Amino acid sequence: MDALYLIKIGEITLKDGNQAEFVARLKRDIKRRLRGIPSVLESKEARYYLSVPTEYEEYAEFALSRTPGVNGWAKARRCAKDMATIRALAIELMREKAAEGPRSFKVEARRSDKSFALGSYDIARELGGAVLEALPELRVDVHAPEALLYVEIREQAYVYTDGRKGVRGLPVGSGGTGLLMLSGGIDSPVAGYRMIGRGLALESLYFHSYPYTSQEAWDKVRDLALILASFQGGMTMHTASFTELQLKIRKDAPEDRATLYLRACMVMAADMLAKKRGLNCVVSGESLGQVASQTAENMRFTGSYTDLAILRPLAGTDKEDTVRTARQIGSFELSILPYEDCCVLFSPKHPVLKARYESEKAAFDALGFRDIVAASVDAIESVELDYPGPKGLPRAPRR
Repeated sequence: MDALYLIKIGEITLKDGNQAEFVARLKRDIKRRLRGIPSVLESKEARYYLSVPTEYEEYAEFALSRTPGVNGWAKARRCAKDMATIRALAIELMREKAAEGPRSFKVEARRSDKSFALGSYDIARELGGAVLEALPELRVDVHAPEALLYVEIREQAYVYTDGRKGVRGLPVGSGGTGLLMLSGGIDSPVAGYRMIGRGLALESLYFHSYPYTSQEAWDKVRDLALILASFQGGMTMHTASFTELQLKIRKDAPEDRATLYLRACMVMAADMLAKKRGLNCVVSGESLGQVASQTAENMRFTGSYTDLAILRPLAGTDKEDTVRTARQIGSFELSILPYEDCCVLFSPKHPVLKARYESEKAAFDALGFRDIVAASVDAIESVELDYPGPKGLPRAPRR
């Protein structure tokens, strides 16, 4: 028997005039993630129904838990719309659930088919009584139940016990395309994750300064990109060599401007690459006031080296919230590995905090960084990171 998954969508249903486009994009995205697996995906009344052979359950659940646009999902059982059949199935599922340890439960019923004889409250009451009679070790707790029994009356009846949360948001690509400036830190992977969840299809750009930054540092960032690829459905990762540039900054720039000028060069490189790739915006992990280069004055200066929109989803986010999200998506433990990236090289002890816009731009432009940045962008190396499966993230090709 195939496994059946009931998929709930949320924000897409608010897209009145172009809802069909969002629905079609989400269906294509789910099917793309299940490429090579026998599956049937149907949509009816703000619900999708996915069927896969039981041997592919783990892969289907991995995909559903990481697909933006999916609000929630559950492995469900489908049956005829008569109370005797629904009652028997509800008892069966609750018996399986009780074996896992819960001793309290609540029934949540939803009747989309208004022709069904019982209303939602009456369905819940009848099923709750049937479960209590069959499983006297259980009790009803409507405020803090240890288990939930769900019943949905649609074109057929759907019964399930384990509802899972999805990424929510919008289907990948519905919000355009962008380039994520990806470092080995905590913030930029979370920024990428949040923008993917808003429908932005991302490529990533990492700045490498060999031999000052190690192969292990590159591997770490590649593994972070693979985590993002698991939510996006794959990702192109670009690596720009910034060794020559950083040596020039160290030689020619005032010491207290080193990080600020490096950041401006990164934005300049991201601008060049994004335009080459036909991307619409640049995504940064900057958070206002977190470090010296992320004051409002300094971000105005560094951001002036692109005319593309710079999206900073963490600009107003507390660091603890960012860490919480990093743990949730599985990037935190990678981000804290002790392999430093180029952002910490030659960092000044006392960096400038509030750049004077006009004078800083004149001083920066006079040092002639643009040609070196352009040469770095021309020599960029790229790898395609495939969508990973559920049994751990696979190693991507080394450069």
